[in-house]
Amino acid sequence: MDSADGDFEAFVAARGPRLLRVAWLLTGDAHLAEDLLQSTLAKVWPKWSRISGGHPEAYVRKTLVHQHASWWRRRWRGELPHGDVPDVVGSVDAYASVDLEQSLAAAVRSLPVRQRAVVVLRYFEDLSVEDTAATLGCSTGTVKSQSSRALRTLRAALPASVGGGDRLV
Repeated sequence: MDSADGDFEAFVAARGPRLLRVAWLLTGDAHLAEDLLQSTLAKVWPKWSRISGGHPEAYVRKTLVHQHASWWRRRWRGELPHGDVPDVVGSVDAYASVDLEQSLAAAVRSLPVRQRAVVVLRYFEDLSVEDTAATLGCSTGTVKSQSSRALRTLRAALPASVGGGDRLV
């Protein structure tokens, strides 16, 4: 690895979070922001030896903004025809899913460490009982008992209107 590569890696390590924040502010989406920053850095890297002597952060930021603008221009924003137009606008609570996610996340975070690990591996990562036991280094019986206790705690913690009761596994 030559010094230019090392300088570029040091720059990305030092300024990457700040540039990622700029990308997120531009896109409004964490995943798009990561993609935007990655494509910008890929575009800047071959020119690094030329731009590293001046103000590289300003150059990269400008490239980031231009890259975002080119994505924005390229994206088609036309209307898509829809088969049937609904007669009545639904009265769905737009924030209900966010409330459910936040309530569930808070309830999972309140579980003891072992139960939280079992819930995350079994139900969020969709691992089998055997795979969860192998990952945690315990028996399948322990996984079953920990998941049973965790689900009982989660059912009690979440009100039925938000997601408790039969809606949880």
